[in-house]
Amino acid sequence: MVKTDYILKNRQGNLLFRVRFVNILNIYTRPKKGMNVAISKAMRAALAILSYRDIDIKKNYPLAREFERIKSWRLKKPELYSIWEHKVCCGRHDVPVRIFTPKENVSDSVLLFFHGGGWVTGNIDSYDGVCSDMSKLTGHRVVSVDYRLAPECRFPGGLEDCYAVAKEIFSNFEILGVKPENIILIGDSAGGNLAAAVSLLARDRKEFYPSKQILIYPATAADHSRTSPFESVRENGTGYLLTSKRVRDYMELYSSSDADFKNPYFAPLLAKDFSNLPSTLIITAQYCPLRDEGEEFGHRLQESGVYTEVVRMPDAIHGYFSLPSWFEQVRKTYEIINNFLKEKKF
Repeated sequence: MVKTDYILKNRQGNLLFRVRFVNILNIYTRPKKGMNVAISKAMRAALAILSYRDIDIKKNYPLAREFERIKSWRLKKPELYSIWEHKVCCGRHDVPVRIFTPKENVSDSVLLFFHGGGWVTGNIDSYDGVCSDMSKLTGHRVVSVDYRLAPECRFPGGLEDCYAVAKEIFSNFEILGVKPENIILIGDSAGGNLAAAVSLLARDRKEFYPSKQILIYPATAADHSRTSPFESVRENGTGYLLTSKRVRDYMELYSSSDADFKNPYFAPLLAKDFSNLPSTLIITAQYCPLRDEGEEFGHRLQESGVYTEVVRMPDAIHGYFSLPSWFEQVRKTYEIINNFLKEKKF
């Protein structure tokens, strides 16, 4: 077992917090078949560590970003994929993207990925491990978008960055040599929110049309208070890594005004029309506060005639998709994703 202490201090040298990481990869170098991420002793210990619950995210989001950078370390195998750095112009700034290409059995489709992190943390570097796994396990090229983060860039800044990248890839065949119908939107958590919002914008602006989207425990609602209509907000609101309070704090940092909390591009479940949206796969986690709102979004799509699959991953917590691929829930998730990607007609 390897333990590493990380200490973060302010400019005056005062201790802000100390984090001890236990290298779970070393504990389970040879994981047991069917290991359960939610009930293993190591994962319960990791939950306590990764929650960093003493941090006020609204006051200390730069520290949370540093924390995400530290804990995102993953064992990479560059021989299994290649990387291409690219930038997309969006107004007066460029949006960096990183394209992962598997070196074997490359599909003619592309996954356009928007990372999670509450619109406040995360970037293409911290999601390198996730995207390299995604490229290898799906056989698809993965385009990872480094959209601008809140609160420096509040809604709809990050969303417009994602939309600009999607529009360029859908509209310019020569960039990746892929047909529009073979471009699939995918995102986890806040990235799932952005993927759903990009689909809504694309439909409403009529500039391009995604054929499929994959939303992994997406944030779709605007209310995560005790009076939320969704039981998972209360049932899973504490003790499972992502808390309901943390979701509220993230949304406050992301929003530009109170009016945003009534905007469907901010919270896609608020949309009045769910028709003519992409065929959708939604995967939620049993012990996630966002579980019920993600599933409700799927039900709304189904009611509007959109082909939609909704899968609840048993014994899983919010964030599990970032774990190594030998975890049972991650393995099952990729099985579900690959089956969805193979479907040609809906």
